[in-house]
Amino acid sequence: MLSSLTLPRGELALPTFLPDATSAVVRGLDMTDVQNCGIDAVVMNTFHLMQKPGVTTIKALGGLHKMSGWPHPIITDSGGFQAYSMIRENEKYGRLTDDGIIFRREDGERVNFTPEKSVQLQLAFGADVVICLDDCTHADDARETQDTSVRRTIAWAKRCKDEFEKLCDQKRLEPRERPKLFGVIQGGLEKDLRKKCADELLDIGFDGFGFGGWPLDKQGQLLEDIVGYTREIVPRQFPMHALGIGHPRSIIACAKMGYEIFDCAMPTRDARHARLYIGNPLSGDWQYFYASDDKHIKNARPVDETCDCHTCQRFSAGYLHHLFKLGDGAFNRLATIHNLRFMARMMEEIRNKK
Repeated sequence: MLSSLTLPRGELALPTFLPDATSAVVRGLDMTDVQNCGIDAVVMNTFHLMQKPGVTTIKALGGLHKMSGWPHPIITDSGGFQAYSMIRENEKYGRLTDDGIIFRREDGERVNFTPEKSVQLQLAFGADVVICLDDCTHADDARETQDTSVRRTIAWAKRCKDEFEKLCDQKRLEPRERPKLFGVIQGGLEKDLRKKCADELLDIGFDGFGFGGWPLDKQGQLLEDIVGYTREIVPRQFPMHALGIGHPRSIIACAKMGYEIFDCAMPTRDARHARLYIGNPLSGDWQYFYASDDKHIKNARPVDETCDCHTCQRFSAGYLHHLFKLGDGAFNRLATIHNLRFMARMMEEIRNKK
C-alpha cells in the first residue's frame, strides 16, 4: 500500500478519507472546521458545481480552493455518477450516448456532457485529482449493459486523457503543477469485464484508478469479492480510490485489500440526523450514539470520552440533545465535527498500523 500521494497542493498521507464537499462546502462547517478535524483533502462534485454557482463564477472567485477557503488537495469527481443516477431515476432527464451524457439542467437547458467537457470543467475548477468520465452501472445490471458500460468507459477514458494532456500543455504546467488523472474501472459483477476495463485503462496510462459502479448489494453490504478483485488486477504502485465507500466497516475491509482513498457523504449526513459514531472501529468496539434519544436529556458526559474533537472536549451529550430538539444549526456543526474527527482518527490509526 502506498504511504502518500504527491499532489499540486501537498503530500496526501494514505490511506485517507475525504468528506463530500459536494457544492464546495461540507454542510454545516467552514473549511477551518474541516481542517481542524484532521481532514487532509475533500471531494467536490463537478455535476453540481457546473450548475451552481457555474464555471464562470468559480473562475471569477479564484477557483475552488480560493472560493471555499480550502488550501489543501481537492478531488473533483467526473459528474458521471450524478448524471447516471438522475437519468436512471427518470429517463425524461436525459440519456447516455457514445458521445457523452445528454441531460437537462435544473433551469431546463439541455447539456451534452462529454468526456472532454468533464475534464475541461475539472481543470478550470483547479482540481488536484481529475476523475475521468465513465459510464456508471449498478451491480445488478445485465451483462449486456455492463459490456456497453466497459466499452464506453474505455473510449471515454482515452478522450479524457487526450483532452487532459492537451490542456496541461496549453497551460504549460510543470510536472509538479499538473493534477493527477484517475481512470475508473467498470464491469459490474463480471470479473472478465473488470479485467478487460482495467487492462485497457492501464494501457492508456493513468496516475491512479477508481472502483466504478455501485459497491453495495441490495442489503447494503459491501460487495467484497468484486471490490477486492478489482484491486488485485491493478498493480500496487497505482493508488486506488474506493469511490463512494465510506462506512467504517467497509473502509477497514477495503484498506486491507489495498485501497488508499475513500469518500462518502454518509458520516456527515448521519451527523445531521443525530447518528454519531463512537468507540474504536479497528477493534470492533464501536457503535452509534443517537443524540436525539430522550435518555440523553440530562446526560452531562461528552458523546465519547475517548474523542479529542472540539465537540467532545467542550460540550455534553445533553447539550447536543437540547440543540437537536431546538432545531438549531449549531447541532449540525458540532455533530458533523465529531463524525469527521472520528473518521480522521480512524484513518490515522490505520496508517499507524501499516
